[in-house]
Amino acid sequence: MTSWRLFAACSVVLFASPAPAQPIDREALVHRHTITLDEFHDDAPLAVGNGEFAFNFDVTGLQTFPSDAPGAVPLATMAQWAWHAFPESRGVAYEEALRDYSVHGRDISYATDRQSTAAQTLRANPHRINLGRIALRLTFAEGRQATRDDIQSPTQTLDLWTGEATSRFTFDGEPVTVRTVAHPTFDAIAVSVESPLVASGRAAIELRFSYPSGEWGPGLDDWKAPQRHTTTLATGQGGKRVARTLDETHYTVAVDTDAAVSTQETPHTIRLSSKTPRLDAVLRFNAGQEIPDDQLTAKQVCQASAEHWKAFWRRGGAIDLSASNDPRWRELERRIVLSQHLTAIHCAGSLPPQETGLVCNSWFGKHHLEMHWWHAAHFALWNRIDLLERSLGWYKEILPAARRIAERQGYAGVRWPKMTGPDGVSSPSDVGELLIWQQPHPIWFAELAYDADPSPATLDRYGPIVDATADFMADYAWYDEDRDQYVLGPLLVAAQESYSGLRGEVLNPTFEVAYWRWALRVAADWRERRGLPERPRWRAVADKIAPPTIRDGVYTAIETAPYTTREDHPSMLAALGVLPNVGLIDRGVMDRTLSDVQRDWDWPSTWGWDCPMAAMTAARLGRPNDAIDLLLRDTPKNGYLVNGHCRQADRLPVYLPANGGLLYAAAMMAAGWEDADPTVDAPGFPADGSWTVRHEGLRQAK
Repeated sequence: MTSWRLFAACSVVLFASPAPAQPIDREALVHRHTITLDEFHDDAPLAVGNGEFAFNFDVTGLQTFPSDAPGAVPLATMAQWAWHAFPESRGVAYEEALRDYSVHGRDISYATDRQSTAAQTLRANPHRINLGRIALRLTFAEGRQATRDDIQSPTQTLDLWTGEATSRFTFDGEPVTVRTVAHPTFDAIAVSVESPLVASGRAAIELRFSYPSGEWGPGLDDWKAPQRHTTTLATGQGGKRVARTLDETHYTVAVDTDAAVSTQETPHTIRLSSKTPRLDAVLRFNAGQEIPDDQLTAKQVCQASAEHWKAFWRRGGAIDLSASNDPRWRELERRIVLSQHLTAIHCAGSLPPQETGLVCNSWFGKHHLEMHWWHAAHFALWNRIDLLERSLGWYKEILPAARRIAERQGYAGVRWPKMTGPDGVSSPSDVGELLIWQQPHPIWFAELAYDADPSPATLDRYGPIVDATADFMADYAWYDEDRDQYVLGPLLVAAQESYSGLRGEVLNPTFEVAYWRWALRVAADWRERRGLPERPRWRAVADKIAPPTIRDGVYTAIETAPYTTREDHPSMLAALGVLPNVGLIDRGVMDRTLSDVQRDWDWPSTWGWDCPMAAMTAARLGRPNDAIDLLLRDTPKNGYLVNGHCRQADRLPVYLPANGGLLYAAAMMAAGWEDADPTVDAPGFPADGSWTVRHEGLRQAK
């Protein structure tokens, strides 16, 4: 019996609190949605990973046949720590991207000069990198290298319960089996290749390394610059090690294997080969120049993965829809299960993710903090608050950078950037620089953490973030004496970015004013919980924030003309959907607003989180049938591929905010929200017998 077959028998004993009556069979639930492919899916490759690291691969089980066709997903190896900056970006003056705007009688600077060389350089640096391409090298007897057309009868499964992918195919009449698995703690994958072709030297594992392209989007690699980076193979105490240098970025790859490891004539290429029919290897990526002395075996990685994923699925929440009569139950359940897997891989790391996770470089790989809510808030509702807290702590790390932004602009507290790298520096943008709806997010996250653990330790840990955030929010709001109200804007871009060309005229977006009230009141509660003196301006701004605008009986997106543009995000719905009722929203008006959006909106222009957002509003309004219809609405950016990803466009071939939004909405619809009728189970689902919702381990939404 091979070691890999032994791995499949690995099991873990978990100790938990007493199970409820008739608990959900979680293994059956997960196995219902095992992913199976029988052809290449350039738009939907599979991945293994752990939140800090991800390995994306094709139907061969490795990164053998990447496609550069428009819309294809790159086959990349990415880690949270893997960043690079071009040498020429050093010393670029941030001030060159700044532009002054007159706001309420004083000049405020924003980095909106997108045309300057400085702005373009600062946006593109630093950028995430592809750590390496790990592929099969398959050759015919006469030496010709295989193409994807030579791969016959492929079949691939990803067992979500254990995290192991198994890929089988035939090449040149011989069977090939590849098993792929990621370690849950280390940035490592284990690979096993079994085939008579391995022993004959016609199947091997090949590592190739590129220089980063530094581009926005799927194109991660520059294969035409071999002179700009170095790859060195050495043998150390722990075995074979590859040292990589890309300007000031250094990392190593530990190659733990009994196979032969050799450099090739092609630059930056390492080959692993074996004289036996099986080739096992563990490839472990490490930041910096240090080389680990210990070795990992494939057996250890497999066992650790199986234990990790079984524990993941057994803890936290679960939703079982299999007893439903509505034929859409299976698709919704599939989306829920696959989204849990994908967000655990791509959204549960120590840094806020990019929209495309550890797949490719939207926004050059930088974080986009207005989307952080959609990536990570759901972890709390699914009782996996630790996965949210991994990235929540990063806000404390960048407090100095965020404070410098606020100080430069003359505000108190800290102003969180929209697009930024690990250092918290706000990337120049004529839109992102002016967004404000990311500002309350850290308060929301901190409140979720407190709900999960209402202890002095939680208050101490996140209190400085809450205080600094609220200080800015209260100072940013402008007191209009004539109205006796605090107003938001100008200068801002609303969550519905359709008005970005009118940024100097936009006032009081409906969602933002409601979010401002909610966050400032919660921040004031935190001061009381911590036994600290109140900051009166916080409650004053919250109490006198400008109310949302109503025209023709519905809420508008913004207070100023054109009031509502019927495209992009219908963000006014979030004011009673994402948010609880903060005392600004009339349910009847919001009910009419939802109907108006459903009836007449350019749905193809919406984004992946818009359907979950609207579903939350429908649920709170007591319209569960609409909630289901919205969650599963057939619109281009709400389609979920075979691997669970939600494609948006060629430049955004995956979009994790959709997955996170779906999970938040589904948990809310099943477990309810704070002011929902406690006697009604699953209040966001229809109660007409079409849906049977079994759920456990979920937390109520706000």
